[in-house]
Amino acid sequence: MEQRAHFSKKLEDLKVMALRMAALSESAVHKAVKAYLENDSDLAESVIVGDDVINEMEDEIDNFSLELLALDQPMAVDLRTIIGAQRITVNLERLGDEAVNLAHRAMFLSTRPPMPNNPKMEELATICKTMLSDALKSYVDDDVNLAAQVCRMDDRADDLNIAILRQMVSEMVTESRIVERGVHSIIGARHLERIGDLATNVAESVVFIVEGTSMKHNCKG
Repeated sequence: MEQRAHFSKKLEDLKVMALRMAALSESAVHKAVKAYLENDSDLAESVIVGDDVINEMEDEIDNFSLELLALDQPMAVDLRTIIGAQRITVNLERLGDEAVNLAHRAMFLSTRPPMPNNPKMEELATICKTMLSDALKSYVDDDVNLAAQVCRMDDRADDLNIAILRQMVSEMVTESRIVERGVHSIIGARHLERIGDLATNVAESVVFIVEGTSMKHNCKG
């Protein structure tokens, strides 16, 4: 009984570690999005500098998870909890990378005249931030219904990314002066859409942990 309580405490510690990393990744995404939409080079630079901490946390969680797998030999839901946490932290690290990528776009665009306000870009940014927030909340609460909702939102993010691509290409054809900024805007939209994809991956992992069902490539159900 005492051994089981000790192991349960380790699982709780693992989730706490993952949620601390999640807070850093989500903060990086929010800062990067703000920097991108507002051409804030200083904020973008802070995202880039802070990425090392996220990478270090992934290594720490990975080592802790491997120790649990090797020494405690968990079964059933405990095994899913550990594997699911590993999957989530991999995606959290990638979210940090996408935040850095978006921050680089922001730093470049901050050196050029601002592009006209783009409601589609703002909507895409809002959707992707919401997807990430909801995915992480679903992990906190073991909420598979909220996780499924995140998955359903991914279609809208994909559609917006395509719409922005078409819009920017059309504008670049008629106005050659915005070609350079237009290309970076297209890439920025792709980074935003990728953030939505990674949030979906987190949601899939929540379903795996709670229900033992693999939702890879079929999260929308």
